[in-house]
Amino acid sequence: MDILTLVGLIAGVAIVTAAMLADATISTFLNLPGLAIVLGGTMAVTLIKFRLRSVTSSLRLALSTVFREQTDKPVALIQEVNSLAKLVRKEGILGLESHQTDNEFLSKSINLCVDGHPPEFIEEALLEDMQQRMDRYDVAERMFRGIGDAAPAIGMLGTLVGLVQMLNSLDDPSSIGPAMAIALLTTLYGAFIAQLIALPLADKLQLKAEDEQRNMALIVTSIQNIMKGQNPRVITELLSAYIPPEQRKGLIRERET
Repeated sequence: MDILTLVGLIAGVAIVTAAMLADATISTFLNLPGLAIVLGGTMAVTLIKFRLRSVTSSLRLALSTVFREQTDKPVALIQEVNSLAKLVRKEGILGLESHQTDNEFLSKSINLCVDGHPPEFIEEALLEDMQQRMDRYDVAERMFRGIGDAAPAIGMLGTLVGLVQMLNSLDDPSSIGPAMAIALLTTLYGAFIAQLIALPLADKLQLKAEDEQRNMALIVTSIQNIMKGQNPRVITELLSAYIPPEQRKGLIRERET
């Protein structure tokens, strides 16, 4: 589980809520019509921008991705690929059939190799799979950024509605203060949704997509070189470009053993 995402989300909401309630009660910041305007308006804008299927799939992708640490470490992938290359040099490409892996993309790559497809077909299939996955991440990220853009704008719209209603009741000066507070609450709701939920989740989705794209590119490069019969040490050296310099020392020691 990606604990930092959950901790950050809870901490952000808790800090802002605690500051709001320091000298007030929850009822002071609760305005159901204003909340309905922001939530309903933001959802309406999102449905206008995106298909319903894209919205539901993006929500599932976000919930299954941003709160879970499911991306393999590049070093572990390189070590696994190194063992695959050694296996192929000893037993041939059919030796991969006995290898079990938890990485779905690597498993698909192995199956394509074992089935005897030409290298060009395997590369094309893997690159297409990678592109489709990145497209899904891109749609999810754009949707949450869209929510982050729409929520404050809808909140400002709600504020303008509240101000118009307030100006219509200027004959009662005692109602101006409470009416102004209620009008501003919609802006608060919009900023809260955008800055504490939607935009951080969009940034985290972008990072997750970059991590997964790096791992998938690593696997594609690995399979290409394994199919060519490249030396495992050469493959490891080539793949070391996917990890930071400080993590390459372990790979160097492993090559020397």
